Amino acid sequence: MIRFITTFGYTGLIRPAPGTWGSLAAVALGVLIVEGLHPLLLPLGVGLVTLLGFWAVPRAVAGQADKDPSEIVIDEVAGQWLAMCFTALPLWRHGVSMLEAWPAFVVPFVLFRLFDITKPWLVGRADRRGDAAGVMLDDLWAGLFAGIASVILAGLYHAVLEPVLHG
Repeated sequence: MIRFITTFGYTGLIRPAPGTWGSLAAVALGVLIVEGLHPLLLPLGVGLVTLLGFWAVPRAVAGQADKDPSEIVIDEVAGQWLAMCFTALPLWRHGVSMLEAWPAFVVPFVLFRLFDITKPWLVGRADRRGDAAGVMLDDLWAGLFAGIASVILAGLYHAVLEPVLHG
């Protein structure tokens, strides 16, 4: 059960780049949740997956030298869904489908992977903790930064580029 949770249904076992596969699976499931169920279930999912991750990751790495094995991707799911909340919820409030406004899930995915791989500032600080909590925290920071950056880019597009393109 622990391995099933930490690998997000064994998605973390896909090679190469298990973190990217975990993020892609999170995006696909996140879009299904938003479009097929209800957008407010996505932030609820962030909370649930985060709690599961903080519970399961320490158990998965107990007694291991590697405290952040690449197969653990529950942290990517939490961070990716957090990033998606920044676009999914405003679209829902405006009655717009995420599928219609596809950059709303593509941009958070790309930015999340960028922050997760490059590990700037607080993302890197959390990663350098070298413990189970750091495994979760670096991706939550990456998700937060990706979500904020997605909103900024959407605002720039709608305020600057869209008027020029559709003048």
